[in-house]
Amino acid sequence: MASPRILVVDDEADLRELLEITLLKMGLDVDCAATLREARRLAGDNAYQLILTDMRLPDGLGLELVREVASSSKTPIAVITAFGSAENAVVALKAGAFDYVSKPVVLDELRVMVRSALKLSETPSEAAQGDGSTGSRLIGNSQAMQALRAQIGKLARSMAPIAITGESGAGKELAAREIHAQSSRASKPFVAVNCGAIPENLMESEFFGHRKGAFTGAGEERDGFFQAANGGTLMLDEVADLPLAMQVKLLRAIQERRVRKIGATAEEPVDVRIISATHKDLAKCVETGVFRQDLFYRLNVIELALPPLRERLDDLPVLANAILARLAGPGGASLGPGVLDALRAYSFPGNVRELENVLERALAFANDGVIQVEDLSLKAARVAETARVEPPVVATPPTPAAAPPMPAAAPVAPEATPLGPASLPIDLPAYLEQVERDIIQRALQQTQFNRTRTASLLGISVRQLRYQMQKLDIQAPEN
Repeated sequence: MASPRILVVDDEADLRELLEITLLKMGLDVDCAATLREARRLAGDNAYQLILTDMRLPDGLGLELVREVASSSKTPIAVITAFGSAENAVVALKAGAFDYVSKPVVLDELRVMVRSALKLSETPSEAAQGDGSTGSRLIGNSQAMQALRAQIGKLARSMAPIAITGESGAGKELAAREIHAQSSRASKPFVAVNCGAIPENLMESEFFGHRKGAFTGAGEERDGFFQAANGGTLMLDEVADLPLAMQVKLLRAIQERRVRKIGATAEEPVDVRIISATHKDLAKCVETGVFRQDLFYRLNVIELALPPLRERLDDLPVLANAILARLAGPGGASLGPGVLDALRAYSFPGNVRELENVLERALAFANDGVIQVEDLSLKAARVAETARVEPPVVATPPTPAAAPPMPAAAPVAPEATPLGPASLPIDLPAYLEQVERDIIQRALQQTQFNRTRTASLLGISVRQLRYQMQKLDIQAPEN
C-alpha cells in the first residue's frame, strides 16, 4: 500500500528541507514546491492527502492556493503563518484551510496536525454521516435540517474555530457533538463547559488547571478543561458570559495553543479545537464593550446558525416520536387526534428543549399512553418556559437586623396584584420583563446606584445584577 503523499510549498529552502525530512521520518512521501505556479502544477498532476503552504510566496499568496484547493477538492490544506500573525491564520481558516502552524515551526505540533489531516483522508465516509442518517444526533428531514447537516459535514473536516448561534433550546451542544463525532478527533475527548456557571474566582483554575499548593485549598495538582480536552474538542457554551479578565487569558491560550497552570513556571502545549456557543448576539456584545473584539474574531472564524423549531415545523412528527420513544420506550406512547396541529400552532420559544418538557408533562397526564390536546397545557408551558429561561428577579425585603441602614424610600417591589385568567396580559413575557426592570430600577435608586448594595438588597450576586442590567438595557446615570 502506497504511503500518503504530502505537498510542501515554501520559498525558504532551509524550512522546506526541514519539513521534508520531518515528514519523510513519519513514513510519508513528500513533494516540494518553491512557487505558487509550481504548486499548482503538482497539485493538478498528483493526488495529495495534505498540502502545506506558506502564506507568502515569490509569485503570489498561499491564500490563493487555499481557496482553489478548498473549492475544487476535499484535500486538506494547511498554512504556515509568520510569528504573531494570528490575523493571517484567521483569514486562511475562513478561506477553507484545514489548520495552520506558526513560524518558527514546532515539529511536535506539525506532526499532530499532519496526523489529523491524514485521518480525514483515510476515513472519508465519516464526513457523510450528517446526511440525515439515523446515526445523526440532529433529528429532522426539513430543508433547514438537511442544509444544517450538510454544513456540519463540511465543518467537521476543518480544525477552524466554530461559533454556534441560536436560541435557547435549539440544540447548540448537540450540533457541537455532531461536529466532533464526524471529525478526525472523534476518538478523543469532547468537553462541554458552561461558562456562565463557573464562579469568577475559580475560572482560571478550571480552564487551565493548577499546581499543588498554588493557592489555599489546592491540595493536589489538577488539570483544567484544556488539558482534559487535549487532542479533542472543547465547547465553550454561553461564552458571552465570560468576564473580560478571563477573555484575555482565553485569547492567549487559543492563539498560542499553550496554557500555564496556576503556580507553574512553564507553559504546556495543548491541541484543542474550540467550538463556542451563545444565544446572545456577540457582535452587539462587542459594541457594548462586554466582549473583546479580538476574541470575537478568533472564535467567530466560522459561524453555524441553528434554526429555531418554529422555522422547521415539518420536523415535529419525527421529533415528537423520537422524544416519546426515549421517554416511554418504543410504542409506549402516541399522539392523539389533533395533537400535531396544536403543536404546529404553538411558537415554541424554548425550541426543542421546550417540546421535550411539554411532551414529558403531557405523558404524565395521558391515559393509556395516548396524549390528547388537553394534556399539552401549552399556555402553561409558555409561562413555565419563560420563568425557566429568564427568571424575573424577585426582591425579598431584608429583615431590619440584616439590612444595612438606608434612607427611607419607596418600596422596592411593586404592589402585588392577583392575576387571574381574565387579567393576564396578552404579551406575558414583555409584562414579566417590565416588572423585572421596575424592581431593579427602584432598588438602584434606593441605593443611589451602588451595585453591591443593590445586589444584596435583591438577594442576588453582583454578577447576576450586571447581567440583568445588560439584558434589560438599564443604564446607570453618568456622574
